[in-house]
Amino acid sequence: MRTELVSESGDPDRANEDFASVALPASGRGGALVVLDGVTPPRDATGCRHSVHWFTARLGGALTELTVSLPDVPLADVLGRAIARTAEAHAGTCDLSHPRTPQATVVLARWSTGAVEYLVLSDSVLLVESPDGTVTARLDDRLARLPRSALATDAHIDAHLRNREGGFFTAAADPAVAARAVTGTLPRGGVRTLAALSDGAARWVERFGQGDWADCLALIREEGAGTLVERVRELERAHEGRGKRHDDASVVYVEL
Repeated sequence: MRTELVSESGDPDRANEDFASVALPASGRGGALVVLDGVTPPRDATGCRHSVHWFTARLGGALTELTVSLPDVPLADVLGRAIARTAEAHAGTCDLSHPRTPQATVVLARWSTGAVEYLVLSDSVLLVESPDGTVTARLDDRLARLPRSALATDAHIDAHLRNREGGFFTAAADPAVAARAVTGTLPRGGVRTLAALSDGAARWVERFGQGDWADCLALIREEGAGTLVERVRELERAHEGRGKRHDDASVVYVEL
């Protein structure tokens, strides 16, 4: 088995709000990966005294533990338990009902001798390669399907679209949001490779159009996850002034 993990802040002067991990249980019979992309709030109150990277570290740590310690619990339930555990850690000091309370997108995958389970919530990506080389992107495309006019301001997103029916969902303080995730189970024999990307790394395809998802996976395999992030940074520098300059970028790559 080959595993590779890269997680890099988009700004050296700012903490990385992504979280990435690979867990390989001592039994040697399976494993799991986790990628979270923290949602950076606008510069005003969030109702919480904690930072986004505090939240992603707490939630990511809980997910890393629970995905392997509860192998028979579905991933959506694992996510719900991890959200509840994280919320309990700061419910006494923070207003967790605030629409901008710390939150994150989520990618989970867990494999055993017989199956590969996955979960995607919001706009991070899981790439799944089959033994014949076919690459499929497992996506939660609700945010992408919203009209651009609906995303004109952060205030509008928070008030009307974030974690609401007809909008899109992220992992914040409500465990019930886990039921909104895109989930599935595949035969272990039908999966050769997995790659989870936060949207900062997925920019190579989605924003800059340097290739399709199969090209992206091939780049990671042949030149490494770090090279993908380096290519994204080069493209960001070449497109200065167009949208968010640099984004935190994380990649977890696993050959089963």
